[in-house]
Amino acid sequence: MAINLQKGQKISLSKESGGTLSKIVMGLGWDAKQAPSGGILKGMFGGGGKSGAIDLDASCVMFNDQNKVVDTIYFGQLKSRDGSIVHTGDNRTGAGDGDDEQIKVDLDKVPETVKSLVFTVNSFSGQTFDEVDNAYCRIVDSSNNAEVARYTLSSQGSHTAQIMTKLYRHNGEWKMHAIGENGTGRTIEALLPQIIIHL
Repeated sequence: MAINLQKGQKISLSKESGGTLSKIVMGLGWDAKQAPSGGILKGMFGGGGKSGAIDLDASCVMFNDQNKVVDTIYFGQLKSRDGSIVHTGDNRTGAGDGDDEQIKVDLDKVPETVKSLVFTVNSFSGQTFDEVDNAYCRIVDSSNNAEVARYTLSSQGSHTAQIMTKLYRHNGEWKMHAIGENGTGRTIEALLPQIIIHL
């Protein structure tokens, strides 16, 4: 049974999964908010031929114990240089059920010099989270596809990014911290100064 995390909550991944986790998937999902009338998706397929589809981008930033960036995995670099983290690709609309984007992590292959992995979402298309519904991130055990933990965003607002969660090493095990802080910026580079505050 997966645990539903509250903002600020920290858990041990091994305790929640009932054993040592080695390969996980961080899944992120969202929907475009529906307009109150007519059931038309707000911001989707607007007039004038310009699509307003909500393009949220999931990213993972690897930090060392000095809180310096080791590597960044996002739609422009789908694999970490050490090969331990793989982004499955960009979803530009949020359409469909289930995870919209996934980042696969082989925890055993993450270099010892890396102390934390921070997962974020940016609105590359520029819409605010007022236009987003049902945004979440979840940890899945790759060995059996069992969901270990889920963090659902409860706050909408005028922000264009979210610092979702952090995986970090503590006393030889991996833990998860649900951060859930609002941010600004269409790209992960713009969000970096805000991420570092929460390390």
